[in-house]
Amino acid sequence: MKYAITAALAASLGCAGAPAFAEEVGNSTFGLGQIVVTAPRAKDSDITASTVNAEAIYDFSRDTLDEAVKLIPGVTSGLSGNSRNERLIYVRGFDRYQVPLSIDGIRVYLPADGRLDYGRFLTPDVAEIQVAKGYVSVLNGPGAMGGAINLVTRKPQKEFDAEARFSLNFDNDVDYAGYTGFVSLGTRQEKWYAQASYARNFTDHWDLSNKFDATANEDGGERNLSRSEDWRVNAKLGFTPNATDEYAISFTRQEGEKLAPIHVSDATGLRYWTWPYWNLQNVYFLSTTQLGEIATLRTRAYYNTFKNSLDSFDNADLNTQTRGSSFNSAYSDRAYGGSAQLDLNPSEAERLSVSFHYRNDRHREIQQSFPAGTWEPWQTTIEETYSAAIENGYKLSPQLELVVGASYDWRDLRRAEDYTSGAFVYYDLRNGDAWNAQGQLIWTPDEATSMHLSVSSRARFPTIFERFSTRFGGATSNPDLKAERATQIELGGSRQFGALRIEASGWYSKVDDAIVSFPFIYEGQSTAQSRNVGSGDYYGADISATAQIAETLRVGANYGWVHRKLNDPTLSQVASFHITGVPEHSGFVWAEWSPIPALHILPSFDISSKRWTVNTAGTRYYQTGDYTLANLRVDFDVTDRTTLGIGGRNLLDENYTTVDGYPEQGRTLFVSLRLKN
Repeated sequence: MKYAITAALAASLGCAGAPAFAEEVGNSTFGLGQIVVTAPRAKDSDITASTVNAEAIYDFSRDTLDEAVKLIPGVTSGLSGNSRNERLIYVRGFDRYQVPLSIDGIRVYLPADGRLDYGRFLTPDVAEIQVAKGYVSVLNGPGAMGGAINLVTRKPQKEFDAEARFSLNFDNDVDYAGYTGFVSLGTRQEKWYAQASYARNFTDHWDLSNKFDATANEDGGERNLSRSEDWRVNAKLGFTPNATDEYAISFTRQEGEKLAPIHVSDATGLRYWTWPYWNLQNVYFLSTTQLGEIATLRTRAYYNTFKNSLDSFDNADLNTQTRGSSFNSAYSDRAYGGSAQLDLNPSEAERLSVSFHYRNDRHREIQQSFPAGTWEPWQTTIEETYSAAIENGYKLSPQLELVVGASYDWRDLRRAEDYTSGAFVYYDLRNGDAWNAQGQLIWTPDEATSMHLSVSSRARFPTIFERFSTRFGGATSNPDLKAERATQIELGGSRQFGALRIEASGWYSKVDDAIVSFPFIYEGQSTAQSRNVGSGDYYGADISATAQIAETLRVGANYGWVHRKLNDPTLSQVASFHITGVPEHSGFVWAEWSPIPALHILPSFDISSKRWTVNTAGTRYYQTGDYTLANLRVDFDVTDRTTLGIGGRNLLDENYTTVDGYPEQGRTLFVSLRLKN
């Protein structure tokens, strides 16, 4: 079997009972890149309530981040819709603005608008995905109002560590649709290690379900404008001079380009947008140093760049730019910063940690407008963000631990400019700050049982877009926009009942000062402005279970319930208003059966209830249909080092959608080859 059942407790992300644990020999997860956790995780655990490892990502064929995180209860994904057509992730109903994404603990942040497209992030080279839901330790830095997602890269396990994968993908008609490839090489020596990997995903096209009815905008079969490609290279060099210290420098380069399918039925206002490049690059240094017998210092330093271009055309052939709606818009961003965390263990019963984070973001943008084809000059915004945190963990008894933490975040806006009507606009330089506080009680009566009760209040600063964007002339800036806040309470636990493991939690979140677009009349003209006028109540529950039914059969299931109610006074006149994008019920069911040691059969089902969406005009809210996607992977170990695979997703060819006007993929098939030393 690929997985081992163990009574050890799985990690509870965001529960700050201890610093990130030291990595054990034989674990391919890059320990320096993990975020704060409570206890050593279950060895070889594939899917927990908060983590997904590399084996689960492979077994369930989840090659992009938005698909992989759906294996975790309470986490869902979908499309943004509209002309951007980006893949979104929701953690207990909180979106990409409220749930920061990191790679090895280094935040991936777009300072202008925060519009990460999670479909651009590949997973074949990821050792583990960590998702903190609700409670995120203040030691991890600012912004984690609704949770946090962290991609942990690989670390070599042996002197020669190599793996290669290739998957050939087919559409609904079993025609060529693209490929996914991955190769990794590494070495682990007594006092140093090195690792390099390359992953690529190319989509020539994808097919709609055969049950889709053709429209004037989309004739069915191959989805128009669905081509995309992404690749990522990751390299690291580490030094381990002794049993406690570790130093590593890493480099990540990610490049992508994509087209954007259009609304299948909206006959007006169609936008033909493409991204000829969408590139990220990170260089970062991570370290852990033991200082005497009771102190450990952890540091991170990084330099990140982000460059992309959004080009708008006149037509679906993407060959002319003569209308006023056409443009070429480019971003060129960079960030540098770092963090330091000092952990003190004055006794076996107490831990005190302090951390400090600093980040400097510079956003630059430029646009060419048509039909004249004139270019604006570069416009620049510079902002610095700081966070200082303290956290104390104290064991009230051998089974009971209390953790409390607080942080103070602040940002200094150094420069903010725009260009409109042939002249520069210089915005007021307003700064912002916010306090965060949290506490958690952790009870572990025995090795098989753990329970926790937590309360956390975290804030999220608004983006540059929310404060200053004029939305193509339809909005007014608001430099005084404050941070929004979520206060969350959670009761949860886990229990090992022999071969059965169960994890469950119930939670409630109160959202205050929610940022919404507020319409008003300014100088006789209708406009809008981002304001802190919204509030909301989110609540729900998560549960997951795994069981070893027999020597050759293992099964698992999870379920997430998310209920959201948002009070948006700007939409009080819209009787049918509903908060959109997230199903109230979602689940994942799977099994692994090995009738003979070399054969692995993995059926699985993605399940989702209806979710609210809204038409392009914003005048009609309605629910999309619920769906169940049947998936299957069959692997055969030709040798100990070679595995052949075959399978598919959405095998019953469900015709489903997560947002108005943008149906999802129909049946997809693949064959794969995996080589490991």
